[in-house]
Amino acid sequence: MIDRRLIKDFDWTFLTVSVVIAMIGVMTIYSSTRPLFDSAQESFYLKQLNWIVLSLVCFFLMLVIDYRWYVRFSYVFYVLGIVLLALVLVVGRTGMGAQRWINLGFLSFQPSEFFKLFFVAALSRYLSGLDPEEELDFRRMMKLVAGIFIIPAVLIIKQPDLGTMLLLLFVFSAMVLTAGLKRKIIIMTVIFGLIAVPVGGKFAWDKLKGYQKNRIIAFMDPQADPKGIGYHIKQSKVSVGAGGLVGKGYLKGTQGPYRFLPENHTDFIFSIFAEEWGFLGSLSLFSLYLFIIWRGFDTARSSRDSDGRFLALGVTYMFSFYFIINVGMTLGLMPVVGIPLPLMSYGGTALLSNFLALSMIENVRMRRYASYY
Repeated sequence: MIDRRLIKDFDWTFLTVSVVIAMIGVMTIYSSTRPLFDSAQESFYLKQLNWIVLSLVCFFLMLVIDYRWYVRFSYVFYVLGIVLLALVLVVGRTGMGAQRWINLGFLSFQPSEFFKLFFVAALSRYLSGLDPEEELDFRRMMKLVAGIFIIPAVLIIKQPDLGTMLLLLFVFSAMVLTAGLKRKIIIMTVIFGLIAVPVGGKFAWDKLKGYQKNRIIAFMDPQADPKGIGYHIKQSKVSVGAGGLVGKGYLKGTQGPYRFLPENHTDFIFSIFAEEWGFLGSLSLFSLYLFIIWRGFDTARSSRDSDGRFLALGVTYMFSFYFIINVGMTLGLMPVVGIPLPLMSYGGTALLSNFLALSMIENVRMRRYASYY
């Protein structure tokens, strides 16, 4: 059972802000999927509410167990995640050109969403076991790349899920740099990358799916695919710009209900929010996200051990990447890679994994003074 003395260190503000963002997401999902005419209302917002309840239950259940146990058994979870990723390629359900879901009949879930947590925990265990006075050398770096990153990256790119693969790459790079990578290796990696871009870029381009190539082309020149992904970006910018300073008002936006903006309740939910709440509303939403990110880094700083520090850092890096890339997509500043806005976008598996990730931060934070008890 959880120690009662830990309850006083529970960060209720952190949880409250997370739930507020999730409820803003429900409101925006309702607004974006509401019918303007006499047609049936989609039940997306009701399903999202159910997932919020389930996510909160799991959030608290995870707090019962000390985070050090998650790190201790992280390699077991990592192997289980690899098995699920491989299973997706064999029996996974295909949708929108990607094979990412496992269908259990009563429930479909996306293993890669949960694997990200296993990945962060496994990487945290390895890095926390290193001597803090020593920098990562080339041998250890190659061991990390081969043992933890390569296999899941290949399995995920085969689905294909470019967004999740980029997320793993970002989290891996950020955590390794935080752990202390030798400057010589960083310089060599940059030089190798610059040399390999002409050759590797051609090879990677040939391996991309047609829709992935279109997304990159549309990012460089939206007019090159005005009826495809270029249309998504254009309409997203129209939605954000239409909000002006204070927005049109809740339930007064048109891009979502009229279906001008595709994927308006998932990848482009921020565009719908910006149309209705404007620039000032968007700033308020950003402040909520920045509070969670700041709390994550502060938790890592005040952690009592390296297990908690790396775990909190990894989850915070992941959350930050999600937020930055999604908002960048909607503003046309980054290619569309199918990354949802954390806590807000519609999707049960993604929402649950978001709350589980935040539970890891809370787990570390509420136990940061435990060694003094």
